[in-house]
Amino acid sequence: MKHHPLLAALLSLPLSLAAAGSVAGCLDSARLTGVNLAGAEFGSSQIPGKVFHDYVYPSEAELEYIADQGANMIRLPFLWERTQPEANGALDSAQLAHLRLTINRAETHGLCVLLDLHNYAKYFGDPLTATIPENIVLQEAFIHFWLALAKEFPNAGSVAFGLMNEPAFIPKATWASIAQQTVLALRKANVSNGIWVAGGGWSGLHDWFSGGEMSNAHYFKQLHDPLKRTVIEVHQYTDSNYSGTHSNSAGCRSADEFNSQFERIHTWAEQHQQQLFLGEFGVPATPECLQTLTRFLELMRAEKWRGWSYWAAGSWWGNYPLALSGAQQTESLQWPILKRFFYRPENQAGSKEKSSSASPPLPPEAIM
Repeated sequence: MKHHPLLAALLSLPLSLAAAGSVAGCLDSARLTGVNLAGAEFGSSQIPGKVFHDYVYPSEAELEYIADQGANMIRLPFLWERTQPEANGALDSAQLAHLRLTINRAETHGLCVLLDLHNYAKYFGDPLTATIPENIVLQEAFIHFWLALAKEFPNAGSVAFGLMNEPAFIPKATWASIAQQTVLALRKANVSNGIWVAGGGWSGLHDWFSGGEMSNAHYFKQLHDPLKRTVIEVHQYTDSNYSGTHSNSAGCRSADEFNSQFERIHTWAEQHQQQLFLGEFGVPATPECLQTLTRFLELMRAEKWRGWSYWAAGSWWGNYPLALSGAQQTESLQWPILKRFFYRPENQAGSKEKSSSASPPLPPEAIM
């Protein structure tokens, strides 16, 4: 494969471009609070697609701006098919270069990175339960992928692995089993990075207990990590059907509606010694919705919440109502609220506000 000179330069970058002392161990922070920096998962109908045409990785200016607002992490969605074009095959050098450059830039600005495999439990349209040509069992290929990627990003102090975003296309029980196997396989391979495991289905906080013995609450209560560095990820939107896809025409459910839901899952996490992370949540900038956003952030001050990442930032959102503004735009009304709650060691309650510096694609959930 012939490489472009820029690609060669990206591939030659060291794993830690930043001064290690300033960023090492950021994943050991008491809380991780930040944003989804979307773009690398865009253009899923164009595989592999052309970078900065069909999909985009964040610029250093975006990362710097997010860090300046007070975030200490980003969740970075990306696609399995681009990163490993053939199941069980080699990882794509160009995608690795873009991931590495993004991580290095994030580290420079004191941001941890949660690598989020944004695939909904599918690979080229086939569910993880499938066996594809050449007798490749996708469940096994999935574990192979994470073992291979973990070798590329062993910097456990600043990089965590989000195994699968919203694994809605396989049964919850199957996903729980695959996730547990993957955690144990990574630990057996001496991988010490943090691991984020999404609940089955659409990972909704609001329906975590739905279905009794067929619920996420049942399947994930015994999730085990020998290193105790695994976090359970849930998502929650506030529109009429909790999907985040009706935000253009409808308001938000009231803030009070979510009190009992957050309390119940927090109690569950305490009982089963699990940690929680709200990986996706977002609202339009209406007074009612901003009130609900504030309530979410207040409720996640509870002990078992490892943190959260707002959906979403990124340069390609245009007028998408949940999106956060960038450095050269008028500040989104969501930003001042988020900045009040970004974690700072000197202000664990998150109530002190930090001063800041200076036709879009649909969110992936909307196109399923």
